[in-house]
Amino acid sequence: MNGAQSLIRTLVDSGVDVCFSNPGTSEMHFVAALDTVPEMRGVLGLFEGVVTGAADGYARIADKPAATLLHLGPGLGNGLANLHNARRAHTPIVNVIGDHATYHKQYDAPLESDIEAVAGSLEGWVRRSEHTKDVGADAAAAVAASQDAPGQIATLILPADASWGEGGETCAPIPPRIPQVVDATTVKNIAEVLSSGEPVALLVGGSGCREAGLRATSRIAAATGVKAFVETFPARLERGEGLPTIERLGYLAEQVAYQLDGIKHVIVAGTKAPVSFFAYPGKASNLVPEGAQVHVLAEVAQDVPRALNDVADLVAAETEPVLQEASRPALPSGPLTPQNWVEVIGALLPERAIIADEANTSGLLLPAATAGAPRHDVLTLTGGAIGYGMPVATGAAVAAPDRPVINLQSDGSALYTISALWTQARENLNVTTVLLNNRAYAILRLELQRVGADANGPKANELLDLSRPDMDFVKIAEGMGVPATRATTAEELAEQFQRALAEPGPHLIDAIVPTLF
Repeated sequence: MNGAQSLIRTLVDSGVDVCFSNPGTSEMHFVAALDTVPEMRGVLGLFEGVVTGAADGYARIADKPAATLLHLGPGLGNGLANLHNARRAHTPIVNVIGDHATYHKQYDAPLESDIEAVAGSLEGWVRRSEHTKDVGADAAAAVAASQDAPGQIATLILPADASWGEGGETCAPIPPRIPQVVDATTVKNIAEVLSSGEPVALLVGGSGCREAGLRATSRIAAATGVKAFVETFPARLERGEGLPTIERLGYLAEQVAYQLDGIKHVIVAGTKAPVSFFAYPGKASNLVPEGAQVHVLAEVAQDVPRALNDVADLVAAETEPVLQEASRPALPSGPLTPQNWVEVIGALLPERAIIADEANTSGLLLPAATAGAPRHDVLTLTGGAIGYGMPVATGAAVAAPDRPVINLQSDGSALYTISALWTQARENLNVTTVLLNNRAYAILRLELQRVGADANGPKANELLDLSRPDMDFVKIAEGMGVPATRATTAEELAEQFQRALAEPGPHLIDAIVPTLF
């Protein structure tokens, strides 16, 4: 058994049986070893940002890590943006980064780089396997580290000679560290804040955005009158019919100021106190109302749902959660607008859908349109690095082949990682991409105004415009092997969306919508 074989066998024995890959020369023995461990599924991505984003989407839905296979420091660098999003989502991922053979590094070959420095920026676990006999043990440690609560990115650097060397040994799985339980004193103190009679906001994130946490949050809100919110960009939010509908905290500082107006206490569970996404001239960065006190019920690495339930048992023992009733918007008609396309999705969203949401400015009205739809999961852009939607949808579809995956995708962000469509076609994944095509970086048009810069200059506007030439996303998708159509009216979008859901495999709908900004 060589080192690569011991690595893959240990990964599989530890529950990691999918590897999203973009390999190079240093990883060829890993590639060859895949045929000796048939339980491992290798999925090829044409760009490392697709590989890392797919691993993120997979783990968010599977509740266990996938592996990535990346080529040296530049390969890791290419995948860094979506690893940043995964870091913010606390997603468990095991990166396997091939490196030069140990004896070759002294020659400073063209692809030589400081992999540890790049991996270290992810604030996770990093280890280098120097010897073949250690590879299996290092792999088991990486899987365990990735799953240490609340989840993180574990990077194992694999020199080529450690990979091809004989004498590899497998290692038994290592149990990860489980979430810590919040102590009774903290729970009691939070209950006292909720019973103080002063205005309180409860902000929930992380694992609290799943059913158990949402039900407990709803009980607390119903019994105490606390204003409850979900963090702005949750990694995975369960919502729809039969679940509590908890409002998400706004993206814009002005929205948050309105939502938290008059609040004297902010309780956080599984997330941090709110801050502005960016700095703006003359505006606050800290979005906690002036004079309000922040109380931490549960850190993100703690057992957030249990902490919320413990508080609910103290302040809402006889209170049931308020559950969303089934409701659907009526199917609209006429030309597509930012207002009516979301109504089409809300009216037709299938049961058990997974929404990978990177609609950006075009999707501001989506939560209201889908609140009463059949139960579904929403995956959001946790770290703000665009180009996440298509890869995350790809990984989610690998994790849950029996569930429909809906990628609501802005056009500008799509272009970062559009080669994910090729992987969807190759793997025959059930992903329906609704691409909101307004031919602009609309979010940047908004930000140009918000930072107080002159928004009227022709050169400035040229950098925010995606026309001249207009991109033909139907042809691009078809060139990647994905059937595609174009919708300009609500009726066309409804017909094409239903047809895409009814047919197996990936589809793309190029939905032409005007920009909000």
